[in-house]
Amino acid sequence: MIDLDIRPECDPVPRKTYIADSPIDFASWLEIAQELDTELVRGVIVERMSAQYPHEWIFAWLLSILRPFVTHRKLGVVLGSRSAVKISGNDGRLPDILFVRAENASIIHNEAIYGVPDLVIEIVSENDRPSTLIPLETDYRDLGVPEIVFIDPRKRGIRYLRKTEKDYEAAFLTTGRLAFVGVPGFWIEVEWLFAEEKPDEFTITKQLIEAAEKT
Repeated sequence: MIDLDIRPECDPVPRKTYIADSPIDFASWLEIAQELDTELVRGVIVERMSAQYPHEWIFAWLLSILRPFVTHRKLGVVLGSRSAVKISGNDGRLPDILFVRAENASIIHNEAIYGVPDLVIEIVSENDRPSTLIPLETDYRDLGVPEIVFIDPRKRGIRYLRKTEKDYEAAFLTTGRLAFVGVPGFWIEVEWLFAEEKPDEFTITKQLIEAAEKT
């Protein structure tokens, strides 16, 4: 049993960190943090803040389109924000949304993802700061995730990163269409994500499936 002290970070919106006498490894984090909404960052258990409405509205809407599209086309598995991803021996993350292609399904285990998801999507919350977002992006880059997406309601834009042979190509989109390379046939209009009245999920999913099946 590991005794943990709770110490706030020096941050405008404090997050609780659970600090033991030595770095926590990934397996211990999974055991300790089953009832906590936390991530493991450099061996330190960091509590995630409660998501606000813009975050949850975008999350629910996007998941309700992406998951049935992927399922219908038998492309792989889409999981939500309670699926732990092992980054390293002392790091673990909980992406808001992740996608694993069917041929890579062996990385999915009951307790966590042990391997590289083909796509991770994070939705930036009002509480998030560069001190949390930059290490998060760094972890996904180090893991080698082919596509990384940060949806930012505050900036009404998407930071999109795609892995290349040497590094990552990055773009920030405020308008237009974003097509996901790893999910063939799936795309969204950037404006949809930030509209108060988003397009009907069923209609959009049906249109995307029909269009994908014609190609």
